Amino acid sequence: MERNRRWMEVMLLSALLLAEVSHCAQGRFAHKLLNDLMEDYSSALRPVDDTDKSLNVTLQVTLSQIKDMDERNQVLIAYLWIRQVWHDAHLKWSKEDYDGLEVIRIPSSLVWRPDLVLYNKADDDFSGPVDTNVVLRYTGEITWDAPAITKSSCVVDVSYFPFDSQQCNLTFGSWTYNGNQVDIAMGSVSGDLSDFVENVEWECHGMPATKNVIMYGCCSDPYPDITYTVLLQRRSSFYIINLLLPCFLISFLAPLSFYLPADSGEKVSLGVTVLLALTVFQMMVAESMPPSESVPLIAKYYIATMTMITASTALTIFIMNIHFCGAEAKPVPYWAKVLIIDYMSKIFFVYEVGESCASPFGQTEESESFHSQNHRHNHKLHPKGKISASPPPCCPEDHKSTFALGCESCVYCGFRSGSLACDTKLLRNVEYIANCFREQRTTALKVAEWKKVAKVMDRFFMWIFFIMVFLMSILIIGKAPATTNDI
Repeated sequence: MERNRRWMEVMLLSALLLAEVSHCAQGRFAHKLLNDLMEDYSSALRPVDDTDKSLNVTLQVTLSQIKDMDERNQVLIAYLWIRQVWHDAHLKWSKEDYDGLEVIRIPSSLVWRPDLVLYNKADDDFSGPVDTNVVLRYTGEITWDAPAITKSSCVVDVSYFPFDSQQCNLTFGSWTYNGNQVDIAMGSVSGDLSDFVENVEWECHGMPATKNVIMYGCCSDPYPDITYTVLLQRRSSFYIINLLLPCFLISFLAPLSFYLPADSGEKVSLGVTVLLALTVFQMMVAESMPPSESVPLIAKYYIATMTMITASTALTIFIMNIHFCGAEAKPVPYWAKVLIIDYMSKIFFVYEVGESCASPFGQTEESESFHSQNHRHNHKLHPKGKISASPPPCCPEDHKSTFALGCESCVYCGFRSGSLACDTKLLRNVEYIANCFREQRTTALKVAEWKKVAKVMDRFFMWIFFIMVFLMSILIIGKAPATTNDI
């Protein structure tokens, strides 16, 4: 048993020594291979046996991360892994001559590399990918994997912001070689998204690839390129919570200015405050959007809301002018009494304090009954209608004791001779006082009618603007593209 164990230890030690010797041997063969390959090799020339034949380069792009999308400057910043595969006719060997060595890794600066560049690059630094090592196989196949942070120009359409989707192109092609010298092939029909890191603002829905062959005006040779289209969808939750929802709530304050009592003196100031708040949000959106002719959807919503608030403020000023028209105003027209006071006040449930819901014109009926009773009373006092048309002047002896009743400067007085004359004078004074009260009551009723007209119009426009705000919000959300799935 002990001998078997020692035998196993010896075998294991021998295997480790053989592996170490083999590794050292491969290292020596790799060094020898590199010296043999680079002895007469030039990285400045296209590695083909026949210069009339084109060299095929296979391109594969992996999108690792979207670092930023600058809508104002229309620049997409992305982190890519770029793989290029081609065959070098001058870098082949027989693996049997080098102890079965199939693959070596050498610096990319030692071999010829395709001059593939990003055509729509929007960066001041024109440096290419990082100089990483290339993988060289005995068949002459070279694989070059290099990371790169690219800044590419992207036409940004913000018409449906914040529910917009963007398509940004990444076009790769040779800068100096035409299609007869270097031909570019796609490694797959789309870019690789298996290692994509999710972005907080954008969702990537794909990266299809297409090959184009373009004939430029300067040259008669074809120039192939491969275009990767990055399909992006904006995550709109952030903008809904921080831009749309506050605007939606603020816009609902505008109709409430019609419900605010006119005597409070804050109706116009409320509308102006709401207008200023929306102006601030509009400036925030304008700072992040590119200056283009296409107006963003959220900007249209702000403009429509600000127009509505401006109209409501103007109507509030007009209604307040009606409310404070005063006693010198003309009576309410008949059509306004019928349409506004009779019908619209019942529809919008506008009643004064102490006014019956069944008879909203109790004050008018009471006024008419008061006038009829007073008229009958005058007929009883003066059955033959012998009341003088003009009252007598003030008595000389009572001139110093005159007092104002609100209508004239003195009280009528009569002669002091006889009870009949005193009764006549008393009746005239009473009639004068009654006329003053009737005029005051008529004026008060006229002012009350104008105030009620203003109150009914306030209630009418309040509901109109509430409906407008609601419909406008539904219309804006309904115009969002159907691809939006995070609302």
